[in-house]
Amino acid sequence: MSAPQLVVHHDKELMAQAAAARLITKIVDAQASRGTASVVLTGGRNGNGLLAALAAAPARDAVDWGRLDLWWGDERYLPEGDPERNVTQARAALLDSVPLDPERVHAMPASDGPYGSDVEAAAEAYAAELAKAAGPENHGPVPAFDVLMLGVGPDTHVASLFPELPAVRETERTVVGVHGAPKPPPTRITLTLPAIRAAREVWLLAAGEDKAEAAAIALSGAGEIQAPAAGAYGTRRTLWLLDSAAASQLPRSLYPPASP
Repeated sequence: MSAPQLVVHHDKELMAQAAAARLITKIVDAQASRGTASVVLTGGRNGNGLLAALAAAPARDAVDWGRLDLWWGDERYLPEGDPERNVTQARAALLDSVPLDPERVHAMPASDGPYGSDVEAAAEAYAAELAKAAGPENHGPVPAFDVLMLGVGPDTHVASLFPELPAVRETERTVVGVHGAPKPPPTRITLTLPAIRAAREVWLLAAGEDKAEAAAIALSGAGEIQAPAAGAYGTRRTLWLLDSAAASQLPRSLYPPASP
């Protein structure tokens, strides 16, 4: 477990641009040291804002896109191509404009795919795909992702792990189906906290006044069942990337003294 580090930016645009630059550096470093890199993407306005900033970044061509594995932290269980699916939004923001290897883009199953309405079977299939990609050096059923990104919801949810619901209590499985999510659509697929915690670095993104209370709760010692964001951390680093509005309710003891 790594203690959280905070970086607070003036606004969400600067946060997205800085996070994109940080991600490019992390991917390039991983590819230089191991030949490949693996990143877990998040949806939502901040996740998509980061991808759009990455698409516009002059340094994006420093990445060897053909040697990058992309995974997702969660997905809305909707038909392929649905505009509400995270993968659909990610393709529009970035993925369709860079030369990725399609075999290394690991989208979560869609509701019109081979598993139909059986979201649990779809979750099991994604867990099997993760397990297949995990090498002996990973010491577990998922790869040691270089960076796993998570948006933080106003209720402190991350991925599709909502406060008090069964998925946030899962301690064995790496991917589960979600029923009755409190925000639409109600049926989803999500990584669990054990899978999230396998990542080398976990980055939590929060921008806007509607995220201020959630950030303050998660960073002030709340339990992970009541505040799932509090249970998301990496093996080497846990990084909270905030704008000033999202950081506005943080205790001064947590607020970094020299954030850009």
